Amino acid sequence: MNDCPVPKRSYDAVVLGHGSGGRLTSDLIEGVFLPQLGHVRAPLEDQALLELGAAGRRLAFTTDSFVVRPLFFPGGDIGKLAVHGTVNDLAVGGAVPRFLSAAFILEEGLPLEDLGRIVRSMRDACAEAGVDLVTGDTKVVERGKGDGVFITTSGVGVVPEGRALSIAGARPGDVVLVSGPVGDHGIAILSVREGLELETDLVSDSASLHDLCAAVLEVCPETRLMRDPTRGGLAGTLCDIARGSRVGVRISEPAIPVRSEVRAACELLGLDPLHVACEGRLVAVVPPERAEATLDAMRAHPKGCAGAIIGEIAAEDAGLVVLTSSFGSMRVVSPLLGEQLPRIC
Repeated sequence: MNDCPVPKRSYDAVVLGHGSGGRLTSDLIEGVFLPQLGHVRAPLEDQALLELGAAGRRLAFTTDSFVVRPLFFPGGDIGKLAVHGTVNDLAVGGAVPRFLSAAFILEEGLPLEDLGRIVRSMRDACAEAGVDLVTGDTKVVERGKGDGVFITTSGVGVVPEGRALSIAGARPGDVVLVSGPVGDHGIAILSVREGLELETDLVSDSASLHDLCAAVLEVCPETRLMRDPTRGGLAGTLCDIARGSRVGVRISEPAIPVRSEVRAACELLGLDPLHVACEGRLVAVVPPERAEATLDAMRAHPKGCAGAIIGEIAAEDAGLVVLTSSFGSMRVVSPLLGEQLPRIC
């Protein structure tokens, strides 16, 4: 019988796992980028907070690249995804998204009809999120060198006075909420890529979370932190919270919303839905006395109507995420080492 190779932690060249949002991504950031970019400050958020002089005005700034395959998938496309991903990175930091830029790497041979469809999708997503795409760039590479189109977007938002959310903000006793079923985006893409026949027409959850974030912050200004669980899925986000806040995170498997078709596809393929990326879900950590009111606000919003309380923050087991299963057993949830589903965002 052949042995199944265990992913390594040390490589001489970049591998797909370095883009997983898991341990290898952290290794790349901590081993290559941070030592050379010494001005970068911890903790690492989804956006950088920029102070503007003595007036106390603050801007949030973020940038992201999108290399999804296929370019068009149920519920969205690479253009819509690029806008949503950048808007969400600003919104979960408490910022009001305002302006975006977009840089396109186009492959020779990309049909102009497809490019036009992607650009129109970006236009509509910007209008829905209330942001302006104000600048950009275009480059073209030879046929076979670019896989259709890659998009890099950057975003700027305004952070209201007194608002301070951080991955280091969780406190023992706080409650963890998620706005809806996890794993939809990754499985929707995989169903097209691999030709899976699902019982229902599953679509990506890709959406701008600016309005849902605003609804949460309106009812709970004391919100400790918010995150959108993209690469690495819900598990990766919770592991980031445990490490960033130096706390334990305890979650209940039965409480985590997962669609039956997503669960079935994951069981068929040997995947864990907790590690499958979302693109329109919000994870929020709030004080216990505000948990029910925050959940009510989530459920009152169209993008959070299936929201749920999934766990709590603990002083014990700092840095670890511990899941209690449907059967009462417990296990540690770790970030992915390799790449479970490449090229999904």
